Amino acid sequence: MKRLFAAIKVHPDEHFLMLYNDLKDSLRREKIKWVEEENIHITLKFFGETPESSIDLICETLEDVALEHNPFEIRLQNTGMFGSRYNPRVIWFGMEQNPALESLAENVIKQLEKAGFEHDGQRFRAHLTVGRIKFINDKRNFQKTLDRMKDTFIQTVAVDEFNLYESVLRPQGPEYTVIERFRLGE
Repeated sequence: MKRLFAAIKVHPDEHFLMLYNDLKDSLRREKIKWVEEENIHITLKFFGETPESSIDLICETLEDVALEHNPFEIRLQNTGMFGSRYNPRVIWFGMEQNPALESLAENVIKQLEKAGFEHDGQRFRAHLTVGRIKFINDKRNFQKTLDRMKDTFIQTVAVDEFNLYESVLRPQGPEYTVIERFRLGE
């Protein structure tokens, strides 16, 4: 069994890293597990524990999906959280609405479902998880920090491929390995 997910890799630029580090610094007293810069991505489909015998079918399906989509750009903008003000769980960077990204994500889910991989029922919500919240001591400062960055432009990302990853959970954090790359429109 391998823990798998399909995602678009995001390579943070200087502006992204400046904002990311400012966010981390502003919330340094809080218990937050920050995503490593090299692990930042937009998840298209999380498979979870998957038999290795299914990997070929997943790759064939994702290759077919990639051929149906042309490269596009994403404009990363906005900072927010999942959860409530009283119980925040995740800090994310968002993006402007993007029909090309939404179409790709829907097609990934639809084609994988046709191939026999169950859809978890969650609607695709384009975001980059940047921090997983363990505990917030100063909720006022937390909210003030997110509000300050709420509408901030972060980075433009050119998308010409997505990947199938294996995720190995380690005590120091997850380790992601690319199993296969899928170039758009090729």
